[in-house]
Order: sequence, then C-alpha cells, then structure tokens
Amino acid sequence: MDMGTSSMSMASTGTMTASAAAASTSAADMGGMGMGGNSCKISMTWNWYTVGACFISKDWQITSGGMFAGSCIGVICLVISLEFLRRLGREYDAWIARHDRKALSAAAAAARSHPEDSSSSNHESGNGKQPSPSSQLVGPAVFHRPRVSRLTLLQRQVIRSLIHMVQFGVAYFIMLLAMYYNGYIIICIIIGAFLGAFIFSWDQLLNEANRKPEPADTTGCCG
Repeated sequence: MDMGTSSMSMASTGTMTASAAAASTSAADMGGMGMGGNSCKISMTWNWYTVGACFISKDWQITSGGMFAGSCIGVICLVISLEFLRRLGREYDAWIARHDRKALSAAAAAARSHPEDSSSSNHESGNGKQPSPSSQLVGPAVFHRPRVSRLTLLQRQVIRSLIHMVQFGVAYFIMLLAMYYNGYIIICIIIGAFLGAFIFSWDQLLNEANRKPEPADTTGCCG
C-alpha cells in the first residue's frame, strides 16, 4: 500500500507540475502581445499606445516616437488618397459624358452642313416638280446618333472597375487600422477625411453652384 500510495503521489505531483508549466507557457504567450521588450502592444479596446504598438503585422511595430509620427502622417495621406480615388472616379465619368456630348455635337454639325436630301430636293425643284410630302417632313438637321462600340464600352467599364477596386482596397485597409482602437490613429483617420474632402470635393460644390437656380417659393413656406 505504501508503494502504491507513493506512486500515485509522484504521478499526481508530475501531473500538477506539467499543468503548471503549460499554464505558465500559455500565460506567457498571451502576455507577450502586450508585455515584454520586443512584443507588440495590441488591444481590442480604446488605447493610446505609441512606442511598442503594432499595426497590421509584426513588421509594422513602432520602435520610436519619430516612427509613430511618420505612421500618423502616412495614415492621414492614406485617407486623403481615398478621397482622391473617389474624385478620380467622378472625373472619369464626367470625361466620358463630355466625350459623348462632343461626338453628338460633331454628328449634329455634320448633318446640318451636309444634309442628305438637299441634292434630291434641288433636283426636283429644278425640274419644276413639287417636293413630296415625305421630303418636306425630313429636315436637314436629321442625323444618326453616334453609337459607342461594345469594345469602347468594355474598356470604359474595365477602367471604372479598376478605380473602384483600388478605392475599395484602400478603404478596407483604413478600416483594419481603425480596428486597433488606437486613439491617435483614429484621430489621424478623421483628420485625413477632413483634408481629403476639403481638397477633392470642390467639384460637387461647384456643380451645385453652376446649376440653374430654381424659382423661389412664392407661398412663403419655410419647409
């Protein structure tokens, strides 16, 4: 009985020692994210980490105040670039509309300068014949609306999709940065949004100002 008891005691002691070692190892692994000399400081709650904080990967670990300041400036520029991409998409759509309007105007001008039925009308009037009613209905300004080829439409849509893809990727990257709940980074994201909108959203304001004003409400209603 003594030998059996001592064997059970030694086994129990070994099990407890192994459990304690495993627990300490697990605690060390969990604490390594926020403690230690070269470990990353990551928190899923609001924090103000600077030196030691990591973003996106371990390679982006802040090792000095200057590096953190550079990261903050980079985040601001990244958000500004998102607003630039949005402006680029609007400008490309506006360029397509202007290009199509120019093609339509050129076709209309060509139809006015070279009417299709002018020669036939002159020939009939020279022979003393009255123009037919159908020829009177068709004016010299009638023209065929230029059509955009399918290849051109495909090229335009590919470019629009590429701009949207890059814009989506930048926005998703900014969202990942915000998920670190670092107060300084979130403030930089807000500052970048303000600067980006201030620099690249003038087109929307000018378009609203250049629109034809609507007549004032004569009823005096404040709604």
